Amino acid sequence: MVSVLVWVILGLAVLLAVIFIYYYNRFIVLENRIKNSSAQIDVQLKRRADLVPNLVESVKGFAKHEKAIMTEVTNARVALVRSTNLKDKVKAGDRLQDALKSIFAIAENYPNLRSNENFLQLQQELSSIEDKVAYSRQYYNDSILELENISQSFPGVFFFKLYGRKKQEYLKITEAERKNVKVEF
Repeated sequence: MVSVLVWVILGLAVLLAVIFIYYYNRFIVLENRIKNSSAQIDVQLKRRADLVPNLVESVKGFAKHEKAIMTEVTNARVALVRSTNLKDKVKAGDRLQDALKSIFAIAENYPNLRSNENFLQLQQELSSIEDKVAYSRQYYNDSILELENISQSFPGVFFFKLYGRKKQEYLKITEAERKNVKVEF
């Protein structure tokens, strides 16, 4: 009888240890996934920033009198490169994206530029990077959601507090990005 009780207690202790280890490891994996997805956003924003000087040089030859737009693109790129935290990088990345739209609008006025092979290649590459930035942001927020789910459900909430884990912030879009796009013909 005593040996059965010892085995039951030992079994419960092992089960409890496995549960503690599982939740600890689960939180580590989720937090590492969030850090990785944040780093992926950085990588794509850096790729975009590195591509901008080539794009600006391509356009400069065709649109010499469009200096204000070129300056805005350059300033937006500098702000992105100098950003230190994810929130600032995303904000600067959005500013750069808006500035790049101006460059593509300029291209509409210059048929020779639109047909320039270098410009077209850069435009396609930027489009590809924009898709990757969007995917990286989605992956980041999906990782945050998974952490939120496990940290708010039982017994995860208990372990989340026990291990002193901190909540993470979702990437959010600005009010300006929420507005409907106005299309005119």
